[in-house]
Amino acid sequence: MNFQKLAFDVLEGHELTDSEAMSILNCPDDELLDLLQSAYKIRHHHYGNKVKLNMIINTKSGLCPENCGYCSQSSISTAPIEKYRMMDKDSILQGARQAHQLNVGTYCIVASGRGPNNKELNEVVSAVKEIKDHYNMKVCACLGLLKPEQAEKLKEAGVDRYNHNINTSEEHHESITTSHTYRDRVNTVQLIKEAGISPCSGVIIGMKETKKDVIAMARSLKALDADSIPVNFLHAIDGTPLEGTDELNPRYCLKVLCLMRFINPSKEIRISGGREVNLRSLQPLGLFPANSIFVGDYLTTAGQESTADHQMLKDLGFEIDFAAGEPVFS
Repeated sequence: MNFQKLAFDVLEGHELTDSEAMSILNCPDDELLDLLQSAYKIRHHHYGNKVKLNMIINTKSGLCPENCGYCSQSSISTAPIEKYRMMDKDSILQGARQAHQLNVGTYCIVASGRGPNNKELNEVVSAVKEIKDHYNMKVCACLGLLKPEQAEKLKEAGVDRYNHNINTSEEHHESITTSHTYRDRVNTVQLIKEAGISPCSGVIIGMKETKKDVIAMARSLKALDADSIPVNFLHAIDGTPLEGTDELNPRYCLKVLCLMRFINPSKEIRISGGREVNLRSLQPLGLFPANSIFVGDYLTTAGQESTADHQMLKDLGFEIDFAAGEPVFS
């Protein structure tokens, strides 16, 4: 496969065939650098050498009634995680201050559960209003399944983006969870788009899916027109149904990131959970197809030190794409 020509064709509007997509995932390891350079041509065309930084705050941990097989916070998980109910506004604001100090462009407010109740939603709405008053920083919310009136409230408060991952392919979905459907997830993404909020939706790679499933995920995200695509790589947690699953290697992870860039050329591709344990020493190479990362910790697992992330970007010669302007208070 001539990946350089394929990248040029994508920039000219070509959409990958299934055969071309499979060639990316099956790229021989000795052609991986050529594939990465080709993906970088597409990434550079849309984003130059800029990297978007995102940070998560886990505002509610555990206590979730869903049965997602990958999640340490689910009702069927026995993982020894910290469990707590919704944080108050001041705690969420403290996280926002830390995010700004790290040059984070998007602050992600995440809460476990099927969906927010009115009290939880109001706590988030109150915090978002104050964050938007004091910081020139985007806010992303990730609160589960939403009702139309809840989406409207978040929009009015100033939420810029809402994350609800499809996680896997429609065909593989019931192997991962049965407490909600794939259509439930798609409907939520469509609902937030109708409310005028930027859609963020991504995947988890390494959950015993096939390569055809991975291609289907990338195409589904294109069909949904997700503005931001977090690509998680399974960090199998003891006490979850996927405990002990270890299907990934760093080279395959890079090929998946390249596939996402080729199929969704102009979108924010974010290397997300599992980056450190799956890409390992090849983490810097992930930023040739991707243009966004999380800094700090994830929901119930630790991330790389933020100073190491900043040093990685500096060593690569990449620039942080952070929100301009200074906060009213520090």
